[in-house]
Amino acid sequence: MARQNRRLTRDARYGRYDGGPDPLAAPVDLAEALDAIGQDVMGGTSPERAMREFLRRGGRTQRGLDDLARRVAERRRELTSTNNLDGTLQQVRELLDQALRAERGELARNVDLDDGDRALAELQLDSLSPSPAAAVQELGDYDWTSREARQKYDEIKDVLGREVLDQRFAGMKQALEGATDQDRAAVSAMMQDLNALLEAHARGEDTRQQFDDFMDQHGEYFPSDPANVDELLDDLAARAAAAQRMRNSMTQEQRDELDSLAQQAFGSPDLMGQLSQLDGTLRALRPGEDWGGSERMDGQQGLGLGDGTGVFQDIADLDALADQLAQSGPGSELDDLDLDALSRQLGDEAAVDARTLQRLERALRDSGAVRRGADGQLRLTPKAMRQLGRSLLKDVAQRMSGRQGTRDLRRSGAAGDLSGATRPWVFGDTEPWDIPRSVTNALTRTAGAGGRTGPGVRLTIDDVEVQETEARTQACVALLVDTSFSMAMEDRWVPMKRTALALHTLVSTRFRGDDLQLIAFGREAEVMDVDQLVGLDAQWDKGTNLHHALLLANRHFRKHPTAQPVLLVVTDGEPTSHLEPNGQVWFDYPPDPVTIALTVRELENAGRLGAQTTFFRLGEDPGLARFIDAMAKRVDGSVVAPENDDLGVAVVGSYLGSRRRGGDALPRDDRGR
Repeated sequence: MARQNRRLTRDARYGRYDGGPDPLAAPVDLAEALDAIGQDVMGGTSPERAMREFLRRGGRTQRGLDDLARRVAERRRELTSTNNLDGTLQQVRELLDQALRAERGELARNVDLDDGDRALAELQLDSLSPSPAAAVQELGDYDWTSREARQKYDEIKDVLGREVLDQRFAGMKQALEGATDQDRAAVSAMMQDLNALLEAHARGEDTRQQFDDFMDQHGEYFPSDPANVDELLDDLAARAAAAQRMRNSMTQEQRDELDSLAQQAFGSPDLMGQLSQLDGTLRALRPGEDWGGSERMDGQQGLGLGDGTGVFQDIADLDALADQLAQSGPGSELDDLDLDALSRQLGDEAAVDARTLQRLERALRDSGAVRRGADGQLRLTPKAMRQLGRSLLKDVAQRMSGRQGTRDLRRSGAAGDLSGATRPWVFGDTEPWDIPRSVTNALTRTAGAGGRTGPGVRLTIDDVEVQETEARTQACVALLVDTSFSMAMEDRWVPMKRTALALHTLVSTRFRGDDLQLIAFGREAEVMDVDQLVGLDAQWDKGTNLHHALLLANRHFRKHPTAQPVLLVVTDGEPTSHLEPNGQVWFDYPPDPVTIALTVRELENAGRLGAQTTFFRLGEDPGLARFIDAMAKRVDGSVVAPENDDLGVAVVGSYLGSRRRGGDALPRDDRGR
């Protein structure tokens, strides 16, 4: 075993995380995401957009797409504001100045030099063009007296050659530092073979063997290790296009200077011819690259040709990332994010954030919380509605506990409240056992029988006592919610939906014996499922048809003659419409006396059915307050005037209070008997 463990240890390999699924990653917080998405959906946002908005905002501990996009924009701004494109020209000027200083110093110190030759050399140096490119060309046949000056002058051509090549082949500047004539010849041979390969590819005559032979011979110049000609083309074209954008961003004077200097790179004009041929082929084979873009670079740090091309590639990466993070295109998905580019530009932490968002989006789609309908749009599933309802109910419970001293709703149950008394168990009892009393009964029985007969306590059915609970009558609940245009205009739309969902969750999970019906009333009334009400867009039609809503509520009550009716009405306006006998809707403002009379009559019908009625009046209109108070008084009901944020607490509290008050109430017939 020890030998096997040592072998396993030797065989173990550790390396950098490759960016795949992380088995150690913490689970994503779906509850927070679904809660935020649900809130937006209740506000009228589509589930698809709500999910996108959450991914953009992020969560309490999770950075979102907007934060990543902001960092991408800051990084791009940093690149353009701190750099300029004069780096290579500045380096040439410095080397030229160093060569001229060394040469002038040698001319002044060398006593063996003929005075005429000294004067001629000084005259030639004094008459050099102020243009660095022209000066370098004019010094091409100058007979240097200083070895140091000669080295500096030769270094100019070497630097130019390496910079020009580094524009097309990343890393070439470092690879060719101190290059020999043999190294330069190898580069020239690579360029010839590369042009031949790409031209054959353009004609459709290249072969896999030709590509493999090229990589075997020249693969050291391509660290990305392309697998085929197309990948090689993609790499080269992206770099060449970045070099062209850099050139487009220069002034005409800078371009002219560099063009003239480039002809002297490595002392070989052929190099520029080969590069020009390569650029032409790349443009023809990859016309979709951005060959015409440009940037304003006005910083203080000078960029050489190679480094500048790298910066322009970085800018292209950042622009692509900005588009990906915007998620604005048709069919955009987070899986389209280039995590490698994100890691290069912003660091590993940003890639981890993006990967977490990808996992979150995937989890939302795979969790069954959202599904795509036949029309292609995402919708919240019943599972998501239940989870959102639990969250809202928990919030209501916390508010009730903190503000009113009311019990936590999570402790409520359909079996009834414990009365504190116990009784012997009989067949059919479902109440919870009273364990202390049951164990005490067993101990008393065995003690009276002369002691225990073995280890532990032996219970018999006669020892068991159950906890008594208060009897509860089944409730038949109608929640009537105003969906007139004023509810949306006064920002009461979302609180109304939150209230309906919280009450629905409470009834469906804690009081399953009760029957809740949700009735929305605007210009006319309609019975709605909870998901239909939650997804309902703001209604802008005028009309508050409480009459129609009460008709539907009373029909609901009559279907459950043995249940205790509970009528809850949420409204912010007086009735302005009613249902005519022929089924047509009548609307008038100010409220027509007929509308008021029909509404009051139907409310009294609910009272005769025994409904315990509570009005939840929203707003501060004195006229509405007087009307609602008068309505409630006719049926011995109550009125609550909550703030928008407290509506859920008020409705749920009223429902629970109605159940307690109706615990011993008897069902009534239509005449209230």
